[in-house]
Amino acid sequence: MRLSRFALSATLAVMGCSTARAPAAPASQAASQAPQAPEAAKQPLPPPNGSELLTGTPAAFTAACTADIERAHGQVASLKKLDVKAQGAAVLAAYDEATASLINAASRSSLAREVHPDAAMRDAARACEQQVDAANVEISQDRGVYDALAAVDLAREDDATRYWMQRTLLDFRRAGVDRDEATRTKVKALNEEILKLGQEFGKNISEDVRTVTFTPKELEGMPADYLQAHAPGKDGKVVITTNYPDYFPLMTYAKNAKTREKLWRTYRQRAYPKNQAVLSQLIAKRHELATLLGYASWAAYNTETRMTRTPQVAAGFIEELSGVTAARAQREMADLLERKKKDVKGATTVEPWEQDHYEDRLRAERFGFDSQAVRPYLEYARMKDGVMGITSRLWGVTFQPVKDARLWHPEVEAYDVVEGSTPLGRIYLDMHPRDDKYKHAAQFDLMAGQTGKRLPEGVLVCNFARPGELMTHDEVETFFHEFGHLMHAIFSGHQRWSGISGIRTEWDFVETPSMLLQQWAKQPEVMKEFARHFQTNEPIPAELVEKLRASKEFGQGLWARRQLFLSAVSLQYYSRAPGFDTTAVMAELQKQLSPFRHEYREGTHFELAFGHLDGYSAAYYTYLWSSVIAKDLETEFQKKGYLHADTAMKYRRAVLEPGGAKPAAELVKDFLGRPYSFEAYRAFLDGGPSK
Repeated sequence: MRLSRFALSATLAVMGCSTARAPAAPASQAASQAPQAPEAAKQPLPPPNGSELLTGTPAAFTAACTADIERAHGQVASLKKLDVKAQGAAVLAAYDEATASLINAASRSSLAREVHPDAAMRDAARACEQQVDAANVEISQDRGVYDALAAVDLAREDDATRYWMQRTLLDFRRAGVDRDEATRTKVKALNEEILKLGQEFGKNISEDVRTVTFTPKELEGMPADYLQAHAPGKDGKVVITTNYPDYFPLMTYAKNAKTREKLWRTYRQRAYPKNQAVLSQLIAKRHELATLLGYASWAAYNTETRMTRTPQVAAGFIEELSGVTAARAQREMADLLERKKKDVKGATTVEPWEQDHYEDRLRAERFGFDSQAVRPYLEYARMKDGVMGITSRLWGVTFQPVKDARLWHPEVEAYDVVEGSTPLGRIYLDMHPRDDKYKHAAQFDLMAGQTGKRLPEGVLVCNFARPGELMTHDEVETFFHEFGHLMHAIFSGHQRWSGISGIRTEWDFVETPSMLLQQWAKQPEVMKEFARHFQTNEPIPAELVEKLRASKEFGQGLWARRQLFLSAVSLQYYSRAPGFDTTAVMAELQKQLSPFRHEYREGTHFELAFGHLDGYSAAYYTYLWSSVIAKDLETEFQKKGYLHADTAMKYRRAVLEPGGAKPAAELVKDFLGRPYSFEAYRAFLDGGPSK
C-alpha cells in the first residue's frame, strides 16, 4: 500500500500551513523587533526537543497548547499596532511567528492523537487540535490582520516572500475574511464541526481492529515465519487481525480462497456502522462551508490551491488516465483469469480477494519470481539500515542516534540528521504496530523548522515487522516511500518564513518525492547494497532483484485503475450535493473504472475506513498525479544511475529544499530543465522503457 497521512484541516490551510504537526516554539521577540533571517541565522539554534511534551502529563501537554495559542494571539495583537508602511517587515515577522506557534501546536497534537499509548494524552491532543483550529479561524477572519498584510510593500522582498504573501492573502479570502460578521461566525462554527467529525472518522478507523479465526489448515501457503508469529490458541484456532502485517501477507499467500475472502470482507467492515453517519455529516458540512463561501462544491474549494486549480481539471486528469490505462488493465485482468482457470476450471471472473494472490502466482510463474523467495533478504533491521544508508549516500548526510531523547514509546527511535558538522534536523521512527496506534504508514511533522530559529523534526509512523522478523517487498517500497516524505520535511525545513518552510508545496505535489524514492526499492544496484539473507548473510542475488523488478511491472495497469477509482470516489463525494448513498456511488464508480465486479456488497463498506476521505478529502487523485510527475523526474536518474550523487544533489537542491518557496511546477522545471510532462508515465504503461 502506498499510504501517507497529511491530515490537513481547512483552517490550517487558511493560515497557509500545508502541513500541521509540531511542539511549542520558543518565545519570540517582540514583533517590532523580530529579526530578519540573516541576523537570526547567526544565533545558535536550540537543540531539537520536539518529543519532550509527548512524554509528559496530559496537563503539561494542554498547558503547552494554551501557551502556543496565547503566543499566536499576542503576536497578532502586536502586528496590528505596527505602522505598516514603516514596519512592514515586522508585520510579516509577527504574523509568521503566530503561524509557527499554531503549526507546532497542531503538529504535536496530530501526532499524539495518532500514536500516543495513553488514552488521556490522545484526548488532550484532540482537545488541543480543536482549540488550535478555533484560533486559526479567529485569526483567518480578522480583517485587521488581512488589511495589515495586504498593505505591506513587498517591492524589496524576494520572490519567495511575495509568493508566500500571495498564497496567504488568498487563504484569508477563502476563510471569508471579506464577508459580513454573520458569515464569518457561521464559517467558524462549520470549521469546528468539520474538525470534530474528521477526528471522529479517524478514531473510529484506528480503534476498530477486527479479528478472524482460522484453523491451521485454512492457512496453508502462509510463510513459516508468519505461522510462527501466529500460533494456534488453546482452542486450536489462529487469530488474524485486520492490521496490515496480518492482512496483506494472508491476501497474497493463503491458498484457500475462502480464507482470503473471509478476511477481505472483515477488513472492509471496519468502522461500520459508526462512520456511516460521520462520513455523511463530514461531506455535508464541507459542502455547506464551500457554498457559503461562494464555491459550487467542496471539490471546487479544495482544488483551488492545488496544481489542478479546479475539479474539472482533476476530473479531466482522471478521464485521460482512464483511457491511457484501460488496455493494459484489461490485458492484466485477462492474465489473472487465465491463471485462475488452472485452479478453478471454467472460471469466468476474478474476485477482488483473488487479485493479490494470482498476481503473486503469475509473477512466480511468468517471471520466475517468488515473493516468498525474496522475504528472507528483507529482515526489518537490515531494511532500516539500508533505507537510511542509501539516503545518507545520496544526499551526503548522516543519521546519528540520540540516546537520551525522551520518547513516547520504548520502541520509538530518534536520530539527528547531520551534514558534515551541521545539524539539519531530527527524525523519529515509530515503526511497529500496537493497540490504539495509527494503522497505516505515514510521515508526520513534529516541529516546523525555520532558518535561524528551530530545526525541523519529523516522524515516521509505520506498522512493520520488528527486528528479526521479515518484511514483504511491498512494505520495503512503503518504507522508501515514507522516508521520501521524511527527508523532504527535513531538507525543506530551512526557509526564512515558517509559512513556506517544510512541505508547503501544493497538496497534489506532496506525494511526488515519496513516489520517486520508492523506485529505489526495486533497483538491483540499490538492493545489493543492503539486502542480505537473515540466516546466511548472503547478499540478495542480482538475478532475483531483476526478476523482482520485472515482476513489479505486472499489475501496474490494475493498480492505476484502482487509484483512478478511489480518486473518482473522493472527487465525486465532494462534488455532489450531500445526502447521497456513499456505498451506491462507490459501486457506480467501480463499474466505470474497475475491472472487478462490485465489491461493496453483502455488508462491506470500504469507504467508511477510507481515511483519506478526511485528510485528502476531494483530492485523493494526488497519488496518481504525483506518480505521473515522479515518473518524469525519474528519467534523470535512469540516465546516470539511481546512486549518482550529482543527480541526487541537484534534485535535493532544486526540488526538496525550496519547500513552499515556489510553485511546484517551477520546482520540477528547475530540475528537469523543462516543464513536467505525462509522456514518461504513458510510455511506462504502454510497456516502454522503465526501470
